Amino acid sequence: MAGHEGDGLRVGAASVEITPPIGTHLAGDVGGYRPARSVEDEILATSLMLESHGKVVCIISADLTIISGDFSRRVREMAKDELGLDPDAVMVHATQSHSAPAIGSFILSDGFRLPEEFDWLHGSEREYSSWATERMEEAVRRSYDELKPAEIGWGRGIEGRMAFNRRAVMRDGTVSMPGRMWTDPLGPTGILHLEGPIDPEVGVVCFRGTSVDLPSMIVSYTCHPVHVFPKPIVSADWPGSLRRGLKRSYGGTCTPMVLNGCCGNINPWPPYEPNYVESHARMGEVLCRTATRVIDRIEFDDGIELGWRSRKIGLPIREIDEGELREAEELLERQPEPVWTEGKGGVDPRWVMAAGLIDLNSLRSSSTSYEYEIQAFRIGQIAVVGLPGEPFVEGQLRIKERSPADLTIVAHDTGHYAGYLPTREAYPRGGHETRTGNWSRFAPGSLERVVDEVIDILEEMFR
Repeated sequence: MAGHEGDGLRVGAASVEITPPIGTHLAGDVGGYRPARSVEDEILATSLMLESHGKVVCIISADLTIISGDFSRRVREMAKDELGLDPDAVMVHATQSHSAPAIGSFILSDGFRLPEEFDWLHGSEREYSSWATERMEEAVRRSYDELKPAEIGWGRGIEGRMAFNRRAVMRDGTVSMPGRMWTDPLGPTGILHLEGPIDPEVGVVCFRGTSVDLPSMIVSYTCHPVHVFPKPIVSADWPGSLRRGLKRSYGGTCTPMVLNGCCGNINPWPPYEPNYVESHARMGEVLCRTATRVIDRIEFDDGIELGWRSRKIGLPIREIDEGELREAEELLERQPEPVWTEGKGGVDPRWVMAAGLIDLNSLRSSSTSYEYEIQAFRIGQIAVVGLPGEPFVEGQLRIKERSPADLTIVAHDTGHYAGYLPTREAYPRGGHETRTGNWSRFAPGSLERVVDEVIDILEEMFR
């Protein structure tokens, strides 16, 4: 079905609701059991389909913590079997709201056996995972059915007040994650400096229909969606607030898509602001104002080149410290199965971390490398890069610095969950993102390797 010969660009977009039922486990908290008690705002899966000169690409963005590879493949294979798309031309992205469920296993692998009542410790609930995947497939079908002639325009703005590097280098050289609030009247005097940068760019790609409306758009920004977390409340966090603001600005028929960048070390909590007020709604509104100012200045064109590349590379799984592994094994010998904490609030995080270390060691014993898929789309002079897991923002900035495209958008958490990709320099300082486990499995230098591979792909595509 996909791809009919013809000039010009055709665009289709569709959103479907994937809000979970009350009681569904919300992901993003190691060892914490958070069945949803209420819904702050709906969570969505949005599909954007682009066709030009017989070529078709599709991007799906979902308000989920993660999407594992097996469920992502289901969506991509459906697009192939039913619509004739190349699976490599289908990118599945999770915005990583920590106030939403996950799809598939990521804290512990499917191979790590757990009692049935603790199955959620893998990271998700099976029933929701299957249902939400079917809903994403429906969004893809609807976006294909909506394909219509359109023009494209793009631009960028800057907003540096909403995101902050979350790795604070302390005065002893270690790393700590700053919290939401000051607790000392003199401020966080233990912080020497923040380890790295942020990416303040708000990237905007707009599609204009023949009636000069804006049927769809992409807006990208880079920050963990953790405003509502850890409350047991369902929310799309700032990406949902941003979408709602765009729909108010451009009408209910507009379908905005939000892509979240490499925010492995980026949070929305300002470490040096004593009067910070937590608000995902405010963050979305501020980003919306920036995006609308960009849109006001955009010029449109209907002739573009579409292309895509997928490259799978082997990233080395880090060696596991023998002492840490021995401690983990001893803990699980004493307590082979998880035990509820008081009030059934979850499982001791130390047990989960020990189980994760043993799980990773089992993975490493079968292979010392992990297959990591990089995706890249060319949309005219725009590059959209999909990277699995949670790369540090430094990698994204290096990609943008070296990219041959006029606008480069990087989306993290695409295709399959791979854990954190810290910079080489971050490992010696330690911290949450570098602690060995399924969420931090790669050897130092892996992020730098990914950046080089991405640039090589983009140079091929934009030759």
